[in-house]
Amino acid sequence: MPEPVLVIACGALAREITELKRRYGWRHLRLKCVDARLHNRPEKIPDAVRTVIRKHAADFQHIYVAYADCGTGGRLDAVLLEEGVERLPGAHCYQSYAGAERFAALTDAEPGSFYLTDFLVRHFDRLVIRPLGLDEHPELRDAYFGNYTRLVYLSQSRDPALLDGAKQAAERLSLDFEHIHSGFGAVETELVARISRWDGGQEDRRLLA
Repeated sequence: MPEPVLVIACGALAREITELKRRYGWRHLRLKCVDARLHNRPEKIPDAVRTVIRKHAADFQHIYVAYADCGTGGRLDAVLLEEGVERLPGAHCYQSYAGAERFAALTDAEPGSFYLTDFLVRHFDRLVIRPLGLDEHPELRDAYFGNYTRLVYLSQSRDPALLDGAKQAAERLSLDFEHIHSGFGAVETELVARISRWDGGQEDRRLLA
């Protein structure tokens, strides 16, 4: 029986990691999520992640935390260095899903791009519209999105309802719409690589993504 693996993840990745657990039969994977709303307060992410690491470090030989830098400006990396862990490469989940090269190409083609994932489409009002006050003051749209020209939906699943929701989001923000099905990207490949190595008795490392 493989040793238990703890994945500490942003709540925005919970559904995808749960699906990967089912898909690969990772019964020994335990998932602990940090509130996805901290993406609106990225300065709080490093301490939140540290708290979960220290709470569970004694119970798991292998720890993987599903985060990119996510706007912490390197402060998450500093915490991970102190705790003896690593994370997935990349600046944010959009890059993790799309892949570094494809995301760079998207940015080069149109720097003024606003990105959505499945999670953000599901919670668009709660995490985008209401926090920015656009529900009560739609006239603020230009203040927040005046420099954007398109909305890029990086989908993890092929869900017509989510695709329709993403199109509606683009319309609400008066942005051109582009859809790219990215799948799970590096969230999947990195988890598969690390868990396969750990299950095979390779060198012990605690990983944070």
